[in-house]
Amino acid sequence: MKKGFPFIPGIIAIIVGVALYKQIDFQNLTVEKPALSVVYLLTVIFCVVVIVRSSVNNKR
Repeated sequence: MKKGFPFIPGIIAIIVGVALYKQIDFQNLTVEKPALSVVYLLTVIFCVVVIVRSSVNNKR
């Protein structure tokens, strides 16, 4: 049985990714709140891994 795109991890990755993007100051290459940015980055990476694993498992 083929499943669709994992909706919840996709939405979480988009929302947290946008929040992370807004915290980055590209002129000085710094972030507003470094600890929170690390948490955001880990969350985005986790969601992307879940999406990729789901995609790989659906192809089998």
